[in-house]
Amino acid sequence: MRTATTQGGASAGEAGRDSFAWLFTTPLYVGSALNPINSSIIATAMVPIAADLNVPVGSTAVLVSSLYLASAVAQPTAGKLAEVLGPRRIFLSGIVLVLLGGLVGGLGQNLATLTVARVLIGLGTSAAFPCAMVMIRRRAQDDGLTAPPGSVLGGLAIAGMATAAVGPPIGGLLVGAAGWRWAFLINIPITAIALVMAVRWLPKDPPLDRADSGLRNVADRIDLPGVLGFAASMTALVVFLMGLPNPEWIALAVFVVAAAPTVVWELRTNAPFFDLRGLAANGALARTYLRQALTLLGVYSVMYGVTQWMETAHGFSTVQAGLLLLPMGAVSALLSSPLARRNLVRGPLIVAALSMLAGSAGIMLLTSTSPAIVIVLVSLVFGVVSATTTVGNQTALYLSAPADQIGTASGLFRTFGYLGTITSSVIGSIVFRDGASDRGLHSLGLVLVAAGVAVLLLTVLDRRLMGRGRDGQSDTVNTLDSSEQPTKENQV
Repeated sequence: MRTATTQGGASAGEAGRDSFAWLFTTPLYVGSALNPINSSIIATAMVPIAADLNVPVGSTAVLVSSLYLASAVAQPTAGKLAEVLGPRRIFLSGIVLVLLGGLVGGLGQNLATLTVARVLIGLGTSAAFPCAMVMIRRRAQDDGLTAPPGSVLGGLAIAGMATAAVGPPIGGLLVGAAGWRWAFLINIPITAIALVMAVRWLPKDPPLDRADSGLRNVADRIDLPGVLGFAASMTALVVFLMGLPNPEWIALAVFVVAAAPTVVWELRTNAPFFDLRGLAANGALARTYLRQALTLLGVYSVMYGVTQWMETAHGFSTVQAGLLLLPMGAVSALLSSPLARRNLVRGPLIVAALSMLAGSAGIMLLTSTSPAIVIVLVSLVFGVVSATTTVGNQTALYLSAPADQIGTASGLFRTFGYLGTITSSVIGSIVFRDGASDRGLHSLGLVLVAAGVAVLLLTVLDRRLMGRGRDGQSDTVNTLDSSEQPTKENQV
């Protein structure tokens, strides 16, 4: 396979420097960081919120699940809207929703108001990543780039997974110094800055024709019945998962009732929101989704499950537990950028699987008397997992998703990631049902070993990842071979 070049013959890296200057990429990175930070920062505020509002600590879990639910539904929807209405318009709308959510949460006086704020934040932050992928893909096409702009995707990787790891320590410091309301209010200055940058630096979308901007026309183009059916199905599924180990059978029944007609509709409509036939045919993309879900299951089990164990069984404070995980985010950030610049896929994914197995085995060896440095070392292994899986899967997504559907595909990529995250919390609640003990932690490690084996098999047995560069090494995937290019028959 030849090194990817532009149509004019220059290397992709040389041609893309000016097109992807910092003025273009910075607002995309800031916007993409909002969702993972808000996903994790709330963890340190739940106990103070419960005490201040005089509600049981367990009831504050709705603040976590509400954002997960909103994000899981909104990510692919925002991607579809970006493809139809323009990525800059949807990106700016999302930032405004986050700003509103931060204000509502910062002023909220009861749990219901805070839940509304978290839903607004979830909806708003969901727009950034799929919109960023649409803008990046379109700019690369305009410049004739045939290879992924690796350094830009690396920046998105850092903004995505690495910032999630720094959420708990940032939240611990904020909540400890200024109170729990700053878990919400911190969004106001960040989104204000992001809004100014986006307005000034992101390219404007083409004007919409009057016919194209009509509500009925937009509803047809985004497949509104498919969007609503997907939203109802996903909501019921997430509610069922979040209820485990005490299953909400009504939620499962709603999932079946909503999913069945949605599947029938999506198989029959000409332009489906969730192209099931395309996903089945595009195995490379389907496997990318599965790898992302299983690997994030491991990463978030450390961020939440191990953190809970550190505070309960080991006796660390919230701030101490958050700071012990800070090196995990640093390692993830340091590794993401250099890996992404080389457009590596298979190599990082194999490293991610092996690192997940090693880290999971390390979890099984931890006890309540383990030194803090040992816990940090285990978390560092998952920092490697975070970087390599995000870089590898994100590049695989860019390569395997059809260009005109990159927004929806990117949103589904994040949705599968959230399913992995939600499943991690379910597993944590099961293994820690009698308290966050060493025994429960070792059970968690055993589950993660099984997930790591599955990720390894999904990687080493995936023939689509075995593209060869000029040096003959089965490691770099600069562009898909002609046999791997998505056709109209296997598009998603």
